[in-house]
Amino acid sequence: MATNLKDVRRILAEARKELMSKPNVIATGIGYKISGGKQTEELAIICSVDTKKSRQSLLESELVPARIQDVPTDVYPTGVIYALQEPTQRFRPAPGGVSVGHINITAGTLGCWVKKNGKFFMLSNNHVLANSNDGSIGDPILQPGPHDGGTFPQDHIANLSEFVSIKFEGGNSSCAIGGAAAAILNFFAEITGSKTRLNPIYPLAEENLVDCAIAEPLNQADVKNEILNIGTISGVAEGTLGMSIKKSGRTTGFTTGTIQQIDVTSQVSYGTNKVATFVDQLMAGNMSAGGDSGSAILNDQNRLVGLLFAGSNTTTLFNRIQNVFQALQISLT
Repeated sequence: MATNLKDVRRILAEARKELMSKPNVIATGIGYKISGGKQTEELAIICSVDTKKSRQSLLESELVPARIQDVPTDVYPTGVIYALQEPTQRFRPAPGGVSVGHINITAGTLGCWVKKNGKFFMLSNNHVLANSNDGSIGDPILQPGPHDGGTFPQDHIANLSEFVSIKFEGGNSSCAIGGAAAAILNFFAEITGSKTRLNPIYPLAEENLVDCAIAEPLNQADVKNEILNIGTISGVAEGTLGMSIKKSGRTTGFTTGTIQQIDVTSQVSYGTNKVATFVDQLMAGNMSAGGDSGSAILNDQNRLVGLLFAGSNTTTLFNRIQNVFQALQISLT
């Protein structure tokens, strides 16, 4: 019976080729056996698979044996293992998680590819693809984004197709006019001895649900319908408190976290004198940085739960994906 690492290594070396020839096995190694969801101290031969299949769907010869020369085995579903490429490079076809941007911004992240009217569109933020409301339909989108060396027309991958306008605080000029008029009339009331005063009424800041936009690729062949370092999206899920999440972004690459708050209302700064209030958001800890805006947020089952758009040194804020899909009338299929 193999009880030490040296023996387990020898046995794995003898069995490795046969194990790797089995369908769905993408890696083998030595680790500790997991039993009842907990790690034991028993050494085991680990077979990593893309997805774990039921015994009934495999032939007897395709199954990983429970033990090899008295060494236990374990099967871990890891998904496809990808070479970790630099997300600021030029990609054709382009997956989600890479640098992209409106021709007049620095750079953000291509979240993922979605469908509308039977065609693929890239999904990201308004402030990435539409320059925070300043863009126009048809504007060029570059991959990589301008900050990462993207130039027009060489890196022109798509055109801005649609965006949801962001409602910023103080955007109503009539409020400023009303306030100024009230101040003038109150001044004259004061010098004439009148006790009557006018109080201008300022409406509450309008609320936002999403910061999102889509762009249509110049060539549908430039679409790689997966996310860099993550793989394909398996569906959509509701983001819930405590859910484990992950993302692949232009700046920090692949990171993981946990949904720490739901039903979040937050003010978000878009630069000098540009603040917007967002409601019904989800918040995680520090798993992003500037340039990750637009990243798709997924759960452990590769289901899409959100669209990252803001954060701080300690937090990451993202739209519920259901609100994004509803606003743009898009889907995964």
